[in-house]
Amino acid sequence: MSPVSSNAPHGQSPLRTVQVLGGGDAGSSAHVRSLAEGLVARGVRVTVCAPAEADHAYDFSGTGADHVPVPRSSDPGSVAALRAACADADLVHAHGLHASFRTVLALGGRRTPLVVTWHNRAQAEGARAHLLRLLERRVVRAAAVVIGTTSDLVDRARRTGARDARLGAVALPGRRVPVNTDDTDDTERPGPKLRAELGATGRPLLLAVGSLDRHRGYEVLLDAARTWRRLDPLPLVVVAGEGPLRPVLQRRIEDERLPVRLIGTRDDVPELLAAADLALLTSKWESRSVLAQEALHARVPLVATAVGGVPDLVGDAAELVPYGDAPALADAVVRLIADPERRELLQELGERQAATWPTEDETVAQVLSVYDELTQPRPLA
Repeated sequence: MSPVSSNAPHGQSPLRTVQVLGGGDAGSSAHVRSLAEGLVARGVRVTVCAPAEADHAYDFSGTGADHVPVPRSSDPGSVAALRAACADADLVHAHGLHASFRTVLALGGRRTPLVVTWHNRAQAEGARAHLLRLLERRVVRAAAVVIGTTSDLVDRARRTGARDARLGAVALPGRRVPVNTDDTDDTERPGPKLRAELGATGRPLLLAVGSLDRHRGYEVLLDAARTWRRLDPLPLVVVAGEGPLRPVLQRRIEDERLPVRLIGTRDDVPELLAAADLALLTSKWESRSVLAQEALHARVPLVATAVGGVPDLVGDAAELVPYGDAPALADAVVRLIADPERRELLQELGERQAATWPTEDETVAQVLSVYDELTQPRPLA
C-alpha cells in the first residue's frame, strides 16, 4: 500500500489531531506512539494527551508530536486539562473506554469529530460491570466512528448504539522480539543465560505474560501445572507480570509445590520470550494479544485460549484450548513438549500468519482515511 499523505494544500493549515490515552496497556500505548509517528510523517499536527509516565515509557514527544500530561483520573482537573488540549483540534481520537469517556466529558457537546478505538474489552463483574456498560453507551453514541480491533468488539459497539463501527486491526509496532531459530549460535542468544537465571537449564521453559488479574486465567494455569509435575524433565512455568492476585497465586504455588515462578513486571519480555520453549496465553478474553503476536513473530509455539479475537489473529498457527479447561491446557502443553515436529510446524505456520497482519504503514493509512472522511468539506447537495 502506498503511503497516504495529509500534507495540506497551499494556503490551508495542516490537520490538527489530538490522541487521548488513559493508563493504556502495552498494546494501545505502542499503537498510539506508532500512529503519532506515522501521522507526523504525513504532515499531520499531533498532540498526545497521556499520563507523564506513559510519555516516559513510549516517548510520544520523540515522534514529533506534542505531549500534554493528563492524569488518568476523571477528576475535574484532568477533564479541564483535556478540554484545553482539544480546544483547537480538527479531530480527536481517544483510545480505550476510560480515556474515551473523559474525552466525551471534555468535548462537552462540541462539534469536533470524535474517533474512538476499542483495543480491548473492559473486564468487571457485578455493579462495576453495569457501570462500564453505561460508560460504553455514552461513549459510542458520542463518537462519529468507533474502530474495533477485532470483529467482536465491532459487534459490541454496534449493539451498544454506535452510529458507525468499523474493523481496524492494528499492527504490532516494530519487531522487538529476537527470532528463536535453531541455527542461531547460543553465544549470540540471550536464552542460555536467562534460562540459567530462572532455573530452567535442561528443562522446558513455558512463559506467560500479563497482569496478575482474575481474567488472565492464571488459577487455571496452576491447575494445569499440577499435571506437569509428573513429567521428566519437569517444565518450569514463568509468569511475568504483577497484580492483585499475587498473594493468592504465590500461596498456591508454595502449598502445592507447583513448578511455577512469579517474576513480577519485567522490561526484558522479548528476551524472555526468545528463551522460552512455549508461550502460554490463558486469558478469559483477549483482542489482538501482544504476547500472541510477539510469539508468532519470534517463532515460539503458542498455546492459547480460543477467546475474543485470538482465533482470528492466530489462525491455525497455535494450539487453541477452551478457556477455563485445565485438562485441555495441560494436555496441549504435554503433547507439544513431546512432539518436536509439531513445534517446528507451528513455528513455520506462525511466521506465515504473522506475514498476513497489517503493517504499521497500513494501519496509519486506514486511520488517516477515517480522519479525511470526517474532516474534508462535503459538497452541497
